[in-house]
Parts: sequence; C-alpha cells; structure tokens
Amino acid sequence: MLLWGTVARAEPTLGGRVVRMRSVTVTGNSAEPLPEVHVAGDIPTLLLFPSPILKKTLTVDESRIRVRDAGEFTIVLQAVTDLREGERHEIVVFFVDGRAPSRAAFVLVTDPTEVDTRIDVQRPEPPVAPCPNEAHQRAPLPEDFVLLGYLDRRGIVIVGIELFTNITSGLEATSSVAYRGTTWVLVEVEIRDLLGRSWTPTEAKLTGEGGEVLPIRLVTNMERSVASGNRARVLIASDNLPDDAGRVFGLEVRGTDDRNIVFPHIRLPAPR
Repeated sequence: MLLWGTVARAEPTLGGRVVRMRSVTVTGNSAEPLPEVHVAGDIPTLLLFPSPILKKTLTVDESRIRVRDAGEFTIVLQAVTDLREGERHEIVVFFVDGRAPSRAAFVLVTDPTEVDTRIDVQRPEPPVAPCPNEAHQRAPLPEDFVLLGYLDRRGIVIVGIELFTNITSGLEATSSVAYRGTTWVLVEVEIRDLLGRSWTPTEAKLTGEGGEVLPIRLVTNMERSVASGNRARVLIASDNLPDDAGRVFGLEVRGTDDRNIVFPHIRLPAPR
C-alpha cells in the first residue's frame, strides 16, 4: 500500500492531448471574464448542467463549432477544426428555471496540450440575505417571450378541445384548450374529481395517430390535489415540436390511485 501510494499516476491522453474532466462555475457578473473550455477538432466535449436548459436559446458560431447533441441537461460539442491561436468563440444557453444566474456562458478555445472532455457546470449559490426581506425574482414580462423565441410575428394560435369524462376513474375535464407558438404547443386542462377522493396528476402522454410520442413536460401545482368538487389546472407542454408533427393526438393524464383520464382525439392548432 505504501508503494502504491508513492507511484505517480499518469494523466490520460487522447489525440496527443491531456484529457481533463473538471467542474466550472458559471458567472452571473457581466464584468467577470467568462470561463474557458478547451475544445478540439477531433475530440468531443460534454457539458453537463445541474438543471434543465432551454435548448432553443443555445447560441454558438456553427461555422466553427459543431453541436453534436443537445438534451435537457447536456450539450455535446466539437470544434470543426482546431481553433487557431487567439481564436475564441462564445457559447450561451439559458436555464429553464430563470434563477440567477439565468444563463451559462463560456469561451471556447483550443489548447495544444490539453482538452476538456467533460465539464460539470455549476451555478453559484444565491447569497444568504442578512434579513428576511429577500428580493423576489422578477416576474416574466411580454418581451421575455420574444427574446426567448417563444413568440414571433406569426403570433399564437388557440383552439378548444372536446371535453371528456372517465366514469370509471371518476375524473372529468371541465375545460380544455390548446395553444401553439413558434416551435411549441401547450395543452391546458382543468380536471374535476367526481368520486370524492383526492387525486393528483403525475404524468401525461401525447401520442400521434402514427404512434409518435411528443416529448412533453407536465406542469402542475402538486400541492393542489383534486378533492371532491374541486378542480386542478394541468398544463402539458412540448417545447420542441417537430416540423412534421401531425395535428391529431391522443392525450392521457395519469395520476395517483392508478386513475387517469384520456382524451382519445384532440386536434392541435395548425401553425399560422
């Protein structure tokens, strides 16, 4: 054990460069320099984020930086070729939750001796307020929807959805409407319990006529379970609607006690 402890460990290399996997903290101060990430033309770099990101807000010079994949928590990128000495490119993406710092920004450079294969992105913890009068986060404003790409000159299309009651599960939709914007669709459903038992929605699924399933998020206040005679507002959002997505879908909202409500035939708004 003593002998093993004194032997120096060699750094792994790839493509002649030392491979690095490290943590980088994003900055919320515009006066601070952006953290550097070392990229290469023959080795991909993974950025792993601590909270969901808005993929549609990702900005990078695609003529020099290739985005190989972007997910809810990850971005995999690679330089088209090794960047020249002094060549620097920024990459920016916003977080979904909007908490400060609301964006992650880095400077991409090429180092001849090392490359970052994995960056664990960290966000600084908010400062502890000296008094209970904590500053509240700014409420969303109309211009935010334009700046984030949710709204453009085509506007938003809205259609009503035929209501449905599941007698077996004891759930009833009292209102339902669908919204469609630039590349997103949102279905808003108000559900009422008919059996006098508490019920909380936990997941939802949008399935097209051809069997395709839209990637969605279920947005609801989980503290507001549906009690007898009460209603819960459920939002089903799809952030990246494919261009070839159809308009007719089946919607299933599942919840506690293995109870669900199904809309077998809903028609999403057509793009304007």
